[in-house]
Amino acid sequence: MQDSFDITTLIFIVLAVFVVWRLRSVLGQKTGNEQPPPFDPLARRDVPPLKPGNSKAEQDNVVRLPGTNGARPEPATPPAERWKDFAEPGTPMAKSLDEIARAEPSFDAATFLEGAKAAYEMIVTAFAQGDRKTLKDLLSKDVYEGFERAITERERRGEKVETTFVSIDKAEMAGAEVQGKNNAQIVVRFLSKLITATRDASGAVVDGSPDTVVDVTDMWTFSRALGSRDPNWQLVATEAGQ
Repeated sequence: MQDSFDITTLIFIVLAVFVVWRLRSVLGQKTGNEQPPPFDPLARRDVPPLKPGNSKAEQDNVVRLPGTNGARPEPATPPAERWKDFAEPGTPMAKSLDEIARAEPSFDAATFLEGAKAAYEMIVTAFAQGDRKTLKDLLSKDVYEGFERAITERERRGEKVETTFVSIDKAEMAGAEVQGKNNAQIVVRFLSKLITATRDASGAVVDGSPDTVVDVTDMWTFSRALGSRDPNWQLVATEAGQ
């Protein structure tokens, strides 16, 4: 009985060794169909050394845009047409804008006009509210003094102004020049719609109408010292436009 058990056990051992040998013979060989290990985006990757005679730029894996050939792209708008929607080429205003842009290459006419529109609404609203602090930051000294006198006289009479912006229909450059070495001035024509009324101390309307929309045309001149660290333009002159 013991001999029978020993023979059976020996047979199983031989079979197990055979199976293990076959598995190793199969699993230990590469067939070419093996799957690569999972990609680890955080794993460190060594940069291969440069080949002799090649620069780093030549060996980088760069995706180039069609038609660029690695060169710097051309400006979207040629310099000669940069003022296309703002001033006629060759006019004094276009030449003045060129002079401003030479002193400050970042100058952009569209951005300037957006800022001028914002300043226009802020100044008109601040004047109606008697907000001297806001006005002082946006106006030149002479213009501020004129606005401040008007506000003081209005307060002396006990009057209040109610102004509501309906829209700014248009803001366009009407002139530009550089005075002296670095004093740039740009005239902007504003076409706007406002509701404005002045009430006396008793609340009665003494000027304008709280219910009527009026068309307003203003010609405002903004000025700034080119090269200044202060990016803001100040209002230096106002007049009613035609």
